[in-house]
Amino acid sequence: MRYHNITHDDMLNGQGLRTVLWVAGCEHRCNGCQNPITWDLEGGLPFDEEAEKELFSYLNKDYIHGITFSGGDPLHPQNRNEITRLAKIAKEKYPEKTVWLYSGYEWDEVKDLEVMKYTDIFIDGKFVEELKDNNLHWKGSSNQKTIDVQKSLSTKKTVLYED
Repeated sequence: MRYHNITHDDMLNGQGLRTVLWVAGCEHRCNGCQNPITWDLEGGLPFDEEAEKELFSYLNKDYIHGITFSGGDPLHPQNRNEITRLAKIAKEKYPEKTVWLYSGYEWDEVKDLEVMKYTDIFIDGKFVEELKDNNLHWKGSSNQKTIDVQKSLSTKKTVLYED
């Protein structure tokens, strides 16, 4: 897997202060995307041991509420195994912190993936420029849903996250 950036103290990509991993690779290529530089699977840098140490050193801070996976698309088929591994480590090491995941895939397409066992909040759907709304919390267009993953999995119904 490759990545473009690791940000910390982020307040825009999930609730509270967060560490964000911006991965490379996206097949959705939405018009008006805020990060088209992340579309190329070969872009960015290799996600190696040093990058992983950096990621978890930020997540280790007491004031950080959790980790967010974004990009690109963390659920691009070539990213799924590594994102699943990282989400699992995050949940095992920091069970009190939340895991948020952004993807252009719809919930019904990915709800059965292993990574969802370790994900608290999933923002689904492609960004649709015609539905862009700057007043939306944590998403860019009104077609996207902010899903409470664990409640959705346990009830077998899509449960939207309420802040």
